[in-house]
Amino acid sequence: MSASLPEFARLALLYRGRFSPETIQRLVTDSYERLCEHAPIRTHLVVPAEHLATERLDALAHVNGARGCGPPRVLFVCSHNAGRSQMAAALLAHRAGGHVVVSSAGTLPAAEVEPAVTQVLTEAGVDLTDAFPKPLTDEVVQAADIVITMGCGDACPVLPGRRYLDWPVTDPRAPRSPSFAASATRSTPTSPNCSPPSRAPENRTPHHRTYR
Repeated sequence: MSASLPEFARLALLYRGRFSPETIQRLVTDSYERLCEHAPIRTHLVVPAEHLATERLDALAHVNGARGCGPPRVLFVCSHNAGRSQMAAALLAHRAGGHVVVSSAGTLPAAEVEPAVTQVLTEAGVDLTDAFPKPLTDEVVQAADIVITMGCGDACPVLPGRRYLDWPVTDPRAPRSPSFAASATRSTPTSPNCSPPSRAPENRTPHHRTYR
């Protein structure tokens, strides 16, 4: 992936003064290569790679700045980032109104978001047009205040000062009732009432936690 692409130029301008061109190029290239690992067709990955790199640079800027400032940051994680984590992130972001920074990722991201999830969220008035499965990256985990896994048994880095939760959510690919969409939207936290997350006790050494 060439550093002369317009996508790199936009990010270099956006983050000028905060990150070197080399850092931006490294994250753009790495984001593209990570998406290529799970994409059966690679001809349309430049824009998703830019979006992923932007998310990672934003997270890195937050980590390098004053942690604890700004809105709380919530990260949803599941195996493929194609169903449960996408649904939870989209619903929370929809309700958050800018009061929460929401991300989602997968330990083994799929090639695309599950069509059933897109349909359910469309029925609930949530647009998933630009969503795509993303790999779990260190920057996004480090920037999160709350990390929520979706009952998939996924392992995430456990870092000091974060709150870790596991929600055993049913796989959306399973047969659903007509009330599934309404039930899903009701079960997601509403954002205007979200308060800043409590801080977890400080751990001396980062490690990995596997949720079962």
